[in-house]
Amino acid sequence: MRDMTNHVRTSCLEVAYEDRGSPQAEPIILVHGFPDDIRTWDGVVAPLVDAGYRTLTPYLRGFGPTRFLEETALRTGQLAALGQDVIEFADAVGIERFMLVGHDWGARAAYIAAGLWPGRIQGLVALSVGYGTSTPKDQISYDQARAYWYQWYFGLERGRVALKQDRRRLCRWLWEAWSPGWHFDDATFETTARSFDNPDFVEISIHSYRHRWGNAPGDRRYDEIEARMATLPRIGVDTTVLHGADDGATFPETSAGKERLFTGPYERRVINGVGHFAQRERPDAVVEAVLARLRPPSSS
Repeated sequence: MRDMTNHVRTSCLEVAYEDRGSPQAEPIILVHGFPDDIRTWDGVVAPLVDAGYRTLTPYLRGFGPTRFLEETALRTGQLAALGQDVIEFADAVGIERFMLVGHDWGARAAYIAAGLWPGRIQGLVALSVGYGTSTPKDQISYDQARAYWYQWYFGLERGRVALKQDRRRLCRWLWEAWSPGWHFDDATFETTARSFDNPDFVEISIHSYRHRWGNAPGDRRYDEIEARMATLPRIGVDTTVLHGADDGATFPETSAGKERLFTGPYERRVINGVGHFAQRERPDAVVEAVLARLRPPSSS
């Protein structure tokens, strides 16, 4: 298969990404999560391009061919960094305003982009994650704490070593546990798992979860974003949240009751028979949600 990977530079990264559809078409940026990569969007991208849109799917820092520009740069996986990465990526590819779709880490980054740069975001579709969750102050059920076992595990040296030495088996176990009704084949997993060979994958992943729960310092360059997001600014961007009813990572009840945090049109839908990877399990539902937030493309 022909390599469709492009590269652009941001303030600290050389971001690898795929760009499909007409360069003149209305743009949609789709941001993947952990442990995943841009192949997660394959079932979503083709219908969106067929509908007349342009899709851009970047690899997150620490995944696939994306690399840091400086060897000495702090390998932070903090969410504020991921949010700024989205905006800097849009700047680097020359896009001022765009539709934003995010899953898992990508959804958390998308909430930050929509909360702090609302003028840049035409609409938001967030998958498997509610806004304002998984913070040190967040109250979660014991069942949810048990489902987050891997996040506590990554807080230990033992967890870091496991991710470093046995990343494929561990990440495949997570896929299976998080989406119990989704039966993927070896080739599907291995095609994405190659992205976990990125030299920064382990450091970024471990830091992301440790920082999220207040157990690791962040990069000072993102202090302002951290401070602003700590207030949970209300989001005025038109937003749709999709959550699988059988999500074994982040339970669907964690995304409920968030309407008060949005000032624009807001919709949340729970999809029966779907686990954590809605875009892989029910790409049609994701495409429908995205198209519903977009105006029809021009016929020119």
